Amino acid sequence: MSYIAKPSAHHPALPKNALGLTRRDYEGTMSTLCAGCGHDSITAALIEACFEMDLPAHRIAKVSGIGCSSKAPTYFLSPSHGFNSVHGRMPSITTGAAIANRDLVYIGVSGDGDTASIGLGQFCHAIRRRLNMTYIVMNNGCYGLTKGQFSATNDKTSPSKKGEANPFEAIDLCQLAIQLGAGFVGRSFSGDKYQLIPLIKAAISYKGFAFLDVVSPCVTFNNHPASTKSFDYVRAHNMASENQLDYVEPKEEITVEYAEGSSTAIALHDGSRLVLHKLDAGHDPRDADGAIMVIRRNDKQGRIATGLLYIDESQQDMHDVLASTDQPLNEVPMAQLCPGATALEAINQRLR
Repeated sequence: MSYIAKPSAHHPALPKNALGLTRRDYEGTMSTLCAGCGHDSITAALIEACFEMDLPAHRIAKVSGIGCSSKAPTYFLSPSHGFNSVHGRMPSITTGAAIANRDLVYIGVSGDGDTASIGLGQFCHAIRRRLNMTYIVMNNGCYGLTKGQFSATNDKTSPSKKGEANPFEAIDLCQLAIQLGAGFVGRSFSGDKYQLIPLIKAAISYKGFAFLDVVSPCVTFNNHPASTKSFDYVRAHNMASENQLDYVEPKEEITVEYAEGSSTAIALHDGSRLVLHKLDAGHDPRDADGAIMVIRRNDKQGRIATGLLYIDESQQDMHDVLASTDQPLNEVPMAQLCPGATALEAINQRLR
């Protein structure tokens, strides 16, 4: 496929962040996805989140599997580390990288097929291991690369573009993530950047497994009126648990006043805060059972619950669980990694 390359010249007046970088510095190559694809909106939100957080490219590792969604790492942060893995195996690659270098920010981009079908087992064990990463699913309910067949997240009530009925129930990845112990679970819509960008920023700041399920309509195969993953359906049936999200970085001291009972602040591990301005004052994102019931109640009414659904502010990540060294393994001298036969014999003696 041929496409026009982005110009290398930047306008000198472009806004810069604390690193002296512009938003253009956080971009990647031109997208080859269909015009209007929701995935491109998610990529734009990722670019904006990384720009606003002043993240340097060399501290970010982008990992993906196979599918339309998994092409996304090509479209943001070209100078950062990146790995396009085998279909459904992105969590394993991320686990290995995180074990070797705990100092990087890991952003995994996947699709509903890559995660809910061939990669479902990998997804489950990444949560179980409390892998410190941001896991984003671009969820369109179909297989866009192979002409729009139903994926495992497509609702039973949602027919195909040709009108064929889906005979199977959908897998709700947010419910599954909460049940398996994910510490940060949110859902958003690719067309709602005001909700999505602060959710991404908070997920990146979270120490542990942070999961975001983003409904992203497939404009070619799954954006027809009867689809529950279409732009029009999600806009009409979006039930936001918060009508506004504010992400407050630890370097800034911001004081605000809200009416009593209208907001709550979530403290993240790095000292930043996610401030939730609630529409539904009854939803407590710290209650796992309550979060699942919010998802199910809205689903029964044909609505999609979005926002920060659940958070465990005290969860340990994989390195805490394993009591691994604070020094990244890729920086440990070879003499310590391979201490020799005497040290090996001492280990073997303890196991006899």
